Amino acid sequence: MNNKGDADISAVLTISSKPERKPKPPWLKVSLPTGEGYKRIKKLITEQELNTVCESAACPNRGECWSKQTATLMILGNVCTRSCGFCNIATGRPTELDLDEPRRVAETVSVMDLKYVVVTSVNRDELKDGGASVWASTIQAIRESSPETKIEVLIPDFCGNWQALDTVLAAGPDVLNHNVESIARLYYRVRPQAKLERSLELLKRAKEAGFVTKSGFMVGLGESDEEIVDLLSLLRKAEVDLVTIGQYMQPTLEHLAVERWVEPEKFEYFHKVGMEMGFTNVFSGPLVRSSYHAEEQAWTLSEAI
Repeated sequence: MNNKGDADISAVLTISSKPERKPKPPWLKVSLPTGEGYKRIKKLITEQELNTVCESAACPNRGECWSKQTATLMILGNVCTRSCGFCNIATGRPTELDLDEPRRVAETVSVMDLKYVVVTSVNRDELKDGGASVWASTIQAIRESSPETKIEVLIPDFCGNWQALDTVLAAGPDVLNHNVESIARLYYRVRPQAKLERSLELLKRAKEAGFVTKSGFMVGLGESDEEIVDLLSLLRKAEVDLVTIGQYMQPTLEHLAVERWVEPEKFEYFHKVGMEMGFTNVFSGPLVRSSYHAEEQAWTLSEAI
């Protein structure tokens, strides 16, 4: 039987054997959420029983965005059927569909008096249409209550169900966003239930249907600069209009580790390369996320939308 000293040594060894996160560099440190604007948005979302990717994915920008009366609303619940290595959203068996959710989303957009709204969702692979019908109902409900509001949808890949994609497009969003998230070599580790080729095909189909398209990915997961440029090239071949590039930050020790902190100057380089390729806008920076300052990026395409 171990004595107390042995138990103490065992505890120390157990603790020290846990992986450690790399400390964040100064340019990634943000203030804690605060302010009246932040409190108002949080209260409104709570009252409407809605989900936001801001909270579910532990976005570092939620304090800034909510203080400015903007938020990315998340539909189809807060439990995802996929287990991406980077994502902080819960994985498991989702609950039943909330068919009143589109009305509440539209009401929230109206109360916030938004000129631009981003709506995203979890993956619902257990559903035949991946939740596309709820997506369409949400877009239509926002259109009815806030006809002047521009709508950006950040959609899943629907497992390559192009009829589901057509259902979303038929509802008429202003910007069709779908993230590729990472380079080809790391895809299985980062997004084990997804395929880069499928995501590129989705974006290409949306563009061919006449929509403004957008995609984004993270850096810091082990990719090289050359592989990032190659990914930008693939997105350009798919005729994507807008791109976001941000630093990956490990949500918990259970998620993929950060391989490197990419310096701000490097993000400026990715922006320059992307713009030279012909993208309408490349929003590249350490704290950039797919919906961060989305309205500012989309204004570069104001004539198109």
